[in-house]
Amino acid sequence: MTKERVRAVDAWAINEIGIPGVVLMENAGRSCAEFIRGKLADAAKPKVCIFCGVGNNGGDGYVIARHLINVGFGVTVVVCGDRTKIKGDAKINLDILDRMGFSVDQLNPADDDVGARVKKFTAEADLIFDSIFGTGLSGQVRDDYRRLIESINASGCPVLAVDIPSGLDCDTGMPLGVAVKASWTVTFVAVKKGFTCAQAEKYTGEIFVASIGITAA
Repeated sequence: MTKERVRAVDAWAINEIGIPGVVLMENAGRSCAEFIRGKLADAAKPKVCIFCGVGNNGGDGYVIARHLINVGFGVTVVVCGDRTKIKGDAKINLDILDRMGFSVDQLNPADDDVGARVKKFTAEADLIFDSIFGTGLSGQVRDDYRRLIESINASGCPVLAVDIPSGLDCDTGMPLGVAVKASWTVTFVAVKKGFTCAQAEKYTGEIFVASIGITAA
């Protein structure tokens, strides 16, 4: 799917089929959580760190966190950006974590110590979830988020990209200045057009397609 097609499928599922966006987000996040439960099945006390942006890709991360908390994972959630900008379905799922009594960390990508803080957040993690930017990203990645992405790539920890590696162009498969280098990408509904680009594989890693509860004909 192209970026335009992704938007069209979401709109169709919500407006024509009648599945609320928060349900689609729930299905997407649960699919990622179930995938990583399988990957870390042999870990005695698995720990993950989830970096969340302020949009709907971050919302998927909050759903992932809840499902993994429920099965006993050690989970660190880091909001990357201004928390007051989180709206709609993403805010619903962030609020649920708050009501569960779960402590969510905050990271301002513009801070000078981003690299050190990423290193601290991920020090004991078996895996990082990249839930910062989704398929709608356009234009070059800003310098503050570039440093964040570079710090994640330098962490030495395996990364699962949620839907698409942050910074990767959905249509071309080329980094918008910089992109997360994932070991796996769990993408929703269908493979994105950019993933067929020869250069994309070093960012996506192994690709798996997950259901959000509805499939367009």
